[in-house]
Amino acid sequence: MSKITFGLVAAAGAATGAVATAAFYASRKDAAIPTTPTTATSTSPTSAPTPTSPFAPAPRSQPPPLAPAASAPVNPTGLFQYGFPGPISDLRPAPSLASAYDRRTRNPAWVAEHITPASLAANHADRRNSAFVEDLSIPEKFRGKLKDYARSGYDRGHQVPAADAKWSQEAMDATFALSNMCPQVGEGFNRDYWAHFEDFCRRLTTTYPSVRIVTGPLYLPRRDPVDNKWRVSYEVIGSPPNIA
Repeated sequence: MSKITFGLVAAAGAATGAVATAAFYASRKDAAIPTTPTTATSTSPTSAPTPTSPFAPAPRSQPPPLAPAASAPVNPTGLFQYGFPGPISDLRPAPSLASAYDRRTRNPAWVAEHITPASLAANHADRRNSAFVEDLSIPEKFRGKLKDYARSGYDRGHQVPAADAKWSQEAMDATFALSNMCPQVGEGFNRDYWAHFEDFCRRLTTTYPSVRIVTGPLYLPRRDPVDNKWRVSYEVIGSPPNIA
């Protein structure tokens, strides 16, 4: 087809489309626009909902139900009746903290705590009565285990420190669950800089009446000296290796 013939065909097609479009909008303009009656409604004041305890078990998020199209021969979302693949964090409310657990790294994704001058002034717990424990609220195949830290070269590093939860023995015990731990270098970090940072957070209560702290691990990229590219890499400990 020559360029001239192609141009004539394109022009004719454009003209036909313009006429059809004009006719379509003209017919829509002539059609009556249906109206719906309006009704007035009255509202009455309702009482405020009763707040729930911050330590009540949080409901696990679930995927929205998806209905397959009527003509679809398959239903991929039917898998959800056996469980949602995730990722869904295990929410762990406790008297002294609230946290989300990452099953992939066997570490907390984040841990939140709340301290006040009054909570730090209380002294109703003894660290010697607490012990490191596995978090039984997490499925056995995904929880961190005491043996994973044995001879690993890393400390079981508190995210919420035990010293922040002296207001009850139960509160302090909750900080010793492995779901509140991350592997930390002991000498020079967990027993040095990290301890100083925990003390800094506590001293904030001398200025502020209420302090909220969110803690968690960061997996940061580093430049590879060989090819000058950025990569995220980290050691994995445990038996078998599963704690990042």
